Amino acid sequence: MTVLIDTVAWVRVENGRILCARPRGKDVFYIPGGKREGAESDLETLLREIKEELTVLLDPDSALHVGTYEADMPDLPGGAVVRMSCYTADYRGSLAVSSEIEEMAWFSYADRPLVPPVDQLLFDDLKAAGELGCPRGRRG
Repeated sequence: MTVLIDTVAWVRVENGRILCARPRGKDVFYIPGGKREGAESDLETLLREIKEELTVLLDPDSALHVGTYEADMPDLPGGAVVRMSCYTADYRGSLAVSSEIEEMAWFSYADRPLVPPVDQLLFDDLKAAGELGCPRGRRG
């Protein structure tokens, strides 16, 4: 039986780059967000996770679903599949890493190999829509 890992992610694109975060103890960057707890809605999960990870408050009234992606996670046992429901939203506050995040960075399309397969699907759609630039450059 395939395990489904159900996640929600915040898509923040500025100047042709997307915000990504690397959790403490991991060497992979992800689109910020995480797994729902209990019966949380997508929006409740999104607001909680982004506050926990990046110390900003998302504006729930501005949240907009931009797509849901699914991909196999080859590194996980049992053939796990990750589902990532993606939302944009405005925020208040200053982006800063929390105790659970080691580093945040702004990635262009050239950085696509640095994120997991499900995140790569989002990168592809953003590039096709002209929102994500290709040049390699300084992250950060």
